[in-house]
Parts: sequence; C-alpha cells; structure tokens
Amino acid sequence: MSIINKITCSLLITSTLAFAHGDAAPQKVDTQGLPEIGYDVYTNPFSGNEKAIEVGKTAYNQNCARCHGLEGKSGGIAPDLRLLTDGDDEYFAGMVRAGVVRNDNVYMPPFPDDIIPNSALWAIYSYLETLPEED
Repeated sequence: MSIINKITCSLLITSTLAFAHGDAAPQKVDTQGLPEIGYDVYTNPFSGNEKAIEVGKTAYNQNCARCHGLEGKSGGIAPDLRLLTDGDDEYFAGMVRAGVVRNDNVYMPPFPDDIIPNSALWAIYSYLETLPEED
C-alpha cells in the first residue's frame, strides 16, 4: 500500500472515530413492571431479576451501547462494562449519575434520574452482570 493510501486510510479512520459518537440524545427508559428504587440504595437490588435484565438490556442498547459497545464489548473508546465486578455497584451508579469530565472534555455525559431512574440504572447493571467477560 502506498504512503498516500496509508495516510488517506488513517485520516478516514480517525475522522470516523472522532465523529462517530455524534450528539445522540439520551433516551428515557421505560421501567414499567419494576418497583421504584430510592437514592439510598448502593448495591444492586435486581441482581438475577429477569424483568430487570430485560429492561436493562433495552436501556443499555438505547443509552450505553453507542460508546460501550453491543453486549458491553467496548471497541476501546469507552471502558468495557463486562469487566465490572461485584464490588462496583456504587462506583457504577456514581459514574452514570455524574458522568465523566476531564480537562473540560466530556467523556461521558451525566444521566439524570429523569432519563435513567434508579430502577433503570440498577436494571442496566443487572443486564451487565449477565454478560460473559470474554467472547
């Protein structure tokens, strides 16, 4: 491959990755069928709950997959959420609520409870718990 072709391919890949996220608006999560969860809950109350896993999968695909990858398999842009461990419940909830900003760059937007209520947050975590760490 010539140097011109390599440079062209590199620029194409870089621009695709840079603009791939876009300005995707967060999607409100339908939590019908799940009980409301208070803000004083710091561990997953839905672990193993089939309804929560179903809601969580939909919510994840609507709001998380574009950065964290389908089925949690990150392509390297955002953390691979399949690697969360049993002790990461509170950490996960904090990251979802606060988002991640470094040096005034938004790496992950915050997801307030009017978009992802606590029941949806824990449903997403329940879904992530079902994913195998490896392909």
